[in-house]
Amino acid sequence: MFQWIKQGFFGNSRKDILSGLTVAFALIPEAIAFSIMAGVDPMVGLYASFVIAVSISFFGGRPGMISAATGAMASLMGPLVAAHGIEYLFAATIMTGILQWLMGKLKFGRFITFVPQPVITGFVNSLAIIIFMAQLPNFKGESWQMYLMVIGTLLIIYLFPLITKAVPSALVAIIVMTVIAYGLKPQFRR
Repeated sequence: MFQWIKQGFFGNSRKDILSGLTVAFALIPEAIAFSIMAGVDPMVGLYASFVIAVSISFFGGRPGMISAATGAMASLMGPLVAAHGIEYLFAATIMTGILQWLMGKLKFGRFITFVPQPVITGFVNSLAIIIFMAQLPNFKGESWQMYLMVIGTLLIIYLFPLITKAVPSALVAIIVMTVIAYGLKPQFRR
């Protein structure tokens, strides 16, 4: 039994810690962005992300399972909140969880094999376009430094793996850009 615990929890500690840090640092702006996209206060997204992370740590998950805010849900919840108010968001979230649990018990996952790969690719690409379009108003009227930060972040993410893959490039980008933003904070004011 001790061997199972050692292998299960500490078998890949270095990668687990690096991936955990990357997800934790990326989760904060993601939760805020998806909250804005859904039309709710950013604190709602931060609290919800925290509750999801703590719940999954107790009730478990599976490798490859995403347990966080998603753009698909944020894009659907925006019109719901706009039409009916934030009260319906909680009810819709509970109902979604019940439906997901029920579909899991009924083994609906096996039906994903009937969905062709082009449909999945189209869904993911259209979701990326919806998220991008929802974020565009936030770019309006920003300073040139913000655009430089976006370009720098993308360069780190795509070029850092050419140097080394020992550390996730997204984690490096988050840390470097946070340090730069914090160090140059007075210059970023409009």
